[in-house]
Amino acid sequence: MSVITRRAFLAHTGAVAGLAVAPRLVHAQPTIRIGTAVLGDYALAGPFILAMDKEMFRGEGLKVEFIPFRGGPDLVKAVIAGEVLVGAAGSTDILVFREAGMPLKMIATQTEGNHFTLNVAPGVQSAGDLKGKAIGVTRAGATTWVFARMFAKQQKWDPDKDVKIVGLGALDAQLAALSRNEIAAFVWGDGGAVTQLQGKSKVLMRLDKVTPKWISQILYASEDGIRKQNDVIRKVLRALFSAQNLMRTKTAESAEVIAKKLGWTPEGVLAAHKISGALISADGTMSVEALATMQEVLMEYGMLKKKLPIEEHMAKEFTPVRLGTS
Repeated sequence: MSVITRRAFLAHTGAVAGLAVAPRLVHAQPTIRIGTAVLGDYALAGPFILAMDKEMFRGEGLKVEFIPFRGGPDLVKAVIAGEVLVGAAGSTDILVFREAGMPLKMIATQTEGNHFTLNVAPGVQSAGDLKGKAIGVTRAGATTWVFARMFAKQQKWDPDKDVKIVGLGALDAQLAALSRNEIAAFVWGDGGAVTQLQGKSKVLMRLDKVTPKWISQILYASEDGIRKQNDVIRKVLRALFSAQNLMRTKTAESAEVIAKKLGWTPEGVLAAHKISGALISADGTMSVEALATMQEVLMEYGMLKKKLPIEEHMAKEFTPVRLGTS
């Protein structure tokens, strides 16, 4: 029988103790950044706000930071640089920026149809009242500018003679010009419902009445992000579409949460939901037909100089988004 000496025993117990207290290496979970082109649009930013508040990203095992931007171009730069993994913006961005050589791809439809609105001064009673007046848009050549020209053509007006289309920028500038009678209308998203409640303007129509088959808002990622973080993107989409489902099924509860972040009243959010709620995509399925139609329109109005194959704009492996699956 072997004899364990006191020295050997102490050496052994010291080693065991050392194993017990040795620090373990802990790998911090990386933060995934996602963003929207703007904040002040219910259909665009609402799912992001709700998914963050309800910890839906955490439920997918993700640590996420949500960043609203000041416009589509700033968001695109961040996505291309790898600073943001998934972005949400107006759908024409994917056509315009890819033509410019940006390595982006659409990964899901966020809002189907066209949720943009034509908002008019309180005294305007009908579309005919706008003939000879000025209509505000964000800038010349923007999607809002295209919509204003399409509205004029639908009325059988010459968009260069019968109306004046003015690039004014942000919503505050549009409302200021409206209050000074410098414009009689402006093109905006579902936030027009909020300014209507405030008595500053009223929604004359949703602009899917003047546009052909359309996709209003999309989700996209860089080609590099799709290659390297495919599974993470799937998880981000599941969280966002879970939030979109909640916006449809528990609208009032969701409106309370979203209103706080947007700085709107819950009544304002519910009014915006009446405009765009029915257009919120259930599973992100992308319509090649709608994108092709949009491409034709952008070609007609000079926003695109050449046609690229529509299929090349899309990463179809992410849709339809299936909730509750890994």
